Amino acid sequence: MTFLGRRQLGSRECVVETRLMTGAGWEWDPSLYAGSAAYYAEGRVPYPEELGDALARELGLDGSGRLLDVGCGPGSLTLLLAPRFGHAVGMDADPQMLAEGRRRAAATGIANVEWVHRRAEDLSLDLGSFRVATLAQSFHWMDRERVAGLVRELLTADGALVHVHATTHQGIEGESALPHPGPPRREIEALVRQFLGTRRRAGRGHRTGIVVGEAEPGQDEARIYRAVGFVRPTRIEVPGQVVVRSTDQVVASVFSLSYAAPHLFGDRAPRFEQGLRTLLADVSPDGMFSEQMREIAVDIWRLQQ
Repeated sequence: MTFLGRRQLGSRECVVETRLMTGAGWEWDPSLYAGSAAYYAEGRVPYPEELGDALARELGLDGSGRLLDVGCGPGSLTLLLAPRFGHAVGMDADPQMLAEGRRRAAATGIANVEWVHRRAEDLSLDLGSFRVATLAQSFHWMDRERVAGLVRELLTADGALVHVHATTHQGIEGESALPHPGPPRREIEALVRQFLGTRRRAGRGHRTGIVVGEAEPGQDEARIYRAVGFVRPTRIEVPGQVVVRSTDQVVASVFSLSYAAPHLFGDRAPRFEQGLRTLLADVSPDGMFSEQMREIAVDIWRLQQ
């Protein structure tokens, strides 16, 4: 199988988040994840069922009501939660991501999801009202203040906003022994830089922003959510799992990144992929890898009454 194609929260010891400087005047770059949709679905570790179960308990989900997943990508969270609602809407600015979501929904027999091609900044009341809205690994690409306010307007009086902090493209360094070697992430990063340069790419430009270290997930989002009227946040956590990944999945995890999307390599993509596969084969000749995934932290925000 051949593949051609953010830095998210880091380890437990030092949470690091790189965030684009979004805000008024920021515009979505449609090339950001160009060509990455299938690799995103293959290369990102799925959200565990334990996450859906935890949210169902906390929110009293009973198969009724409506879900809005903002910035849904290929439906990673949408399809996990959709069976716990009467109807779900997965919304994303990237049509390729939505096409992958539709394909995965059909393959798994999930028929209650509507896929909407729209930027989060264009949320409007024509979508209807929702019991729950989710933001997972997507909020930092948005005009966050605007989107938070728009989401609030779409929630029912008893509704909730669910913000999922997770890292699904790679694991963390742990102390426990793993059944297979871990992917050589530092060497992979060096290979990406060798092909694309030292400045991290983002669509047609470069990724710029600030680095926040030694911080708990959600501190910055908390300010934004409170400013538009969300209150009483509840934090739940789902422990990280040890996962086994194939060479194809590790390759896909690299091409799922905005700064290593297939289009960035142009006609050098096959050569980059060959170098990546050679690197992986040197580490694990049998093509199997293991990673300890980071815990998933979820903040649930209610509306101010």
